[in-house]
Amino acid sequence: MKTVLITGCSTGFGRETAAYFLRQGWNVVATMRDPSANTLPASDRLHVSALDVTDTDSIAAAIAEAGAIDVLVNNAGIGWLNAVEGTSLETVRRIFETNTFSTVAMMQAVLPGMRERRAGVIVNVSSSATIKPLPLLSIYRASKAAVNALTESAALELAEFGIRARVVLPGAAPTTSFGTTARAQIAASGGFPETYASFGQQTMANMQQRAASDQMTTALDVAEAVFRAATDPDCPMILPAGADAVAWSQGD
Repeated sequence: MKTVLITGCSTGFGRETAAYFLRQGWNVVATMRDPSANTLPASDRLHVSALDVTDTDSIAAAIAEAGAIDVLVNNAGIGWLNAVEGTSLETVRRIFETNTFSTVAMMQAVLPGMRERRAGVIVNVSSSATIKPLPLLSIYRASKAAVNALTESAALELAEFGIRARVVLPGAAPTTSFGTTARAQIAASGGFPETYASFGQQTMANMQQRAASDQMTTALDVAEAVFRAATDPDCPMILPAGADAVAWSQGD
């Protein structure tokens, strides 16, 4: 029976992906900052583990506790919605630390074991925002575009060891905490710069209107895409997940 380790499993895509792998009969190591936030159904194939992806000691402890890992799913991340001018360098560093550097750190932590076994898959969850430019997502988009590039090149490095690397690009999903978190962060940082205030509020209103459509991505869409990336050797390198992400990837 194979084992998957998934980061960021307390809510949203991570939680649904963990539940999906469980339904497929896998052993699942579901990690999150605070295991008391776990709402996954009980299973003798589920192990919930504390993991802060920005802390190297936490990563090392979680990997050691998990044992042999067949698939790593880098799902943990944070959203951000503001203009470049409205984003402090401190915030930029925090976003890249969580969305980009932690992906590298997790890959580095599991790769020695995968190389030794000459088998393994790494699935990095990025964003459909990397497909085309969108306003107020410049910093977030850059952090996720780096994940795409990282994965594409790493796949070439790892192929000779029998290891695959793939990227899943979720579309916009109203069921995730991205919008709520981003709005809270905007408020905490003093809001949009005055020059962008009107534009920013209108953009957010447009996003909320779009979230009410029936073309949005669901957490199940993402879970299915991640499972395909993990189990199908012929899966494309970059796999859009959700109706809107697929449409964007086709140029719509």
